[in-house]
Amino acid sequence: MPADPRQRRAARHAQPPADSPRTAPRKTPITPDRITDAALQVIATEGYDALTIRRVAAVLGTGPSSLYAHIVNKDDLDDLLIGRLLAGIELPEPDPDRWRDQLRDVYARIRDQYLKYPGVARAALVIVPTHLDTLRVGEGILAILLAGGIEPQTAAWALDALTLYVSAYALERSLVHQRQQHHDDPWVFSREELIDRFNALPADRFPHTRSHAAELTAGSGHDRFDFTLGLIIDNLTPDHRTTPSERGTSS
Repeated sequence: MPADPRQRRAARHAQPPADSPRTAPRKTPITPDRITDAALQVIATEGYDALTIRRVAAVLGTGPSSLYAHIVNKDDLDDLLIGRLLAGIELPEPDPDRWRDQLRDVYARIRDQYLKYPGVARAALVIVPTHLDTLRVGEGILAILLAGGIEPQTAAWALDALTLYVSAYALERSLVHQRQQHHDDPWVFSREELIDRFNALPADRFPHTRSHAAELTAGSGHDRFDFTLGLIIDNLTPDHRTTPSERGTSS
């Protein structure tokens, strides 16, 4: 096993470790999987802001140095977290006739994974993905876009834009939910309160905000998510000049 945590990181991202017989240890060893489990436990109970190497080590009943034998730093832990969440995303076989619906479905699944762990989407916004499951999902989404006839450069940037939006949406929802848990937070407003505040604005300076207060505050559940995702996806125009191989389909 490589002594340098950076080499270990590269090794675990290159291929799954081969099974080898070994005697059962007297104490459960620290592994990247156990570190990831503990980190998700911290986020689920305390939120992403509480996540530190020291806090994860405490959950595992060990010291931070034990974790640094397996991970490089907090960024490496973020990479493990997003990889674990994306490992649960099933990717469809790209269908040129259903590619837009397939994109909506995959990104809704990613959204739901992030929302299970308050604030974890912040990690998705800043990591440089190296985890094989993160790369697997990116590969699958790119394959769907290409199958839909989207020109490769447009597909690459669409992948980036959609992924950024989903992460930002999940983070915003987590932050709003966090504030709503504190009923004494003066910045938490109901829709009715927001409408009242908009209607109280000076009419000469905010005529449109006053007139359309209901529309500005409308939307429940994931209505706004579906709208924005559709706004991006439905405006992607297939390039019929692309070859079958570029679209990921056979001729």
